[in-house]
Formats: sequence, structure tokens, C-alpha cells
Amino acid sequence: MVSLWRAAMGATQPNADDYDGVEFWSAAERAGWLTKQGEYIKTWRRRWFVLKQGKLFWFKESDVTRASRPRGVIPVADCLTVKGAEDVLNRQFAFELSTRSDTMYFIADAEKEKEDWINSIGRSIVQHSRSVTDDEILDYDSRK
Repeated sequence: MVSLWRAAMGATQPNADDYDGVEFWSAAERAGWLTKQGEYIKTWRRRWFVLKQGKLFWFKESDVTRASRPRGVIPVADCLTVKGAEDVLNRQFAFELSTRSDTMYFIADAEKEKEDWINSIGRSIVQHSRSVTDDEILDYDSRK
């Protein structure tokens, strides 16, 4: 798997297989502007993020259409935590998204926006987690 950083920061351009048929241009679970930090050059850039069906896409512009090409896509099923990061970055409204090996940082425009993103991404992590699949769920009531 390509690292979270490389996938999200555009070091590898996402291809259609990364989208899993997700129509990112319509009815997003959450969408809005966030500022993200680059992997190699640690500058901060404002990008339009779209969360839909377990994928966090980002674009340069907010006018997302069927023809738009995401600059990156993060499968939230690969993520372990999403939490506030003001103390880590010493910046207001900051939060982080982490996998076992990578951490990405974001800055929202307001506290409520930060909390809404954390809640939405956290919910998506739980819904799309690979830790328990339907085949692994044991129904004790059906056992004799």
C-alpha cells in the first residue's frame, strides 16, 4: 500500500481504482475547506475536502464535478485515529488523522468546523473499519 502521506499529498496521482466507484461529486457526507500540511515541503495549503463512503478526497477547487480529478484520496478504513492537534502544532483548530505509520495534519477555519470534521471522519473510520467483518461476527444466540 502506498503510504497515507504519498496518497494524500499527491506524490502518487490517484487513479479510478482508488475511488471504488464513489461519486465524490454528489451528496458528500461532509465537504469543506481545510488547510493541510505537505509531506516534504512543510507548507500549508488550503484545499477542498470531500468525505464520502469511507474515502477522504481533496481538490484544489471547491467546484467538484464528475470531470474533477482528486489531488489525493485517503481510505479512512486504513486510519486508526482522528483527534485534535492544537498542542502538537501550536495552531488553533488543528487536528490529525493517523494510521499505524503516518500522521497527517489539518487546520479548520473554526472550532465547530474542526469538531464536525473529527466527528464525521471518526464515524467513517468506525463504519469502514476492517477490524471486524460480517463473517467474523459470532451470533451467540444462534449457537446451541
